[in-house]
Amino acid sequence: MANVCLLTAMSGLGFVLAAFVDQHTQSGLAWRFLGEGASVLALGMAALGSSLGIGIAGQAAAGAWAKEARAGRNLSFTYIILVGMPISQTLYAMIVMNNMRGVFNNVEVSVADAGLLTGVGFATGLAEMLSAWMQGLIGAAGIRALSEGEGKGLAFIIIAMGIVETVGIFGMVFLLGMIPSV
Repeated sequence: MANVCLLTAMSGLGFVLAAFVDQHTQSGLAWRFLGEGASVLALGMAALGSSLGIGIAGQAAAGAWAKEARAGRNLSFTYIILVGMPISQTLYAMIVMNNMRGVFNNVEVSVADAGLLTGVGFATGLAEMLSAWMQGLIGAAGIRALSEGEGKGLAFIIIAMGIVETVGIFGMVFLLGMIPSV
């Protein structure tokens, strides 16, 4: 049901966008609109990925804390580190979005490079969303491993999460380099 609602909303958005583009193609406003929309989309997709990653890791942490509480042990604070790590990808997308905003002040460049800017926004959102989501999955597995392994292996889990974090950092850095200079 949720997928049907999402597809309906996306098709409705596509219809509105197509009408807007048709009306404003002559002035270049539509192309600028697409570029600006993609910069915001980058942040939204990254926030979605961060939310998913944090949610997945948070659920694993809650389960591990319940297990520790039942056993009469102290609750591990270490899990908070693993739960919070996926938030950084939202920050990376915000950095890209803010750099893109500088281009939109120059109408000629933003219209001429609208396709590039749209691609940068979408690619940033996708890279950060998937990086954060996968980081949350690794964090959840790491929390379960720490809980069952009596706390052993934290360094290895952080390294694994750092590797997927690096994908988000590379996405940010490489896509920042694609933004046209004004």
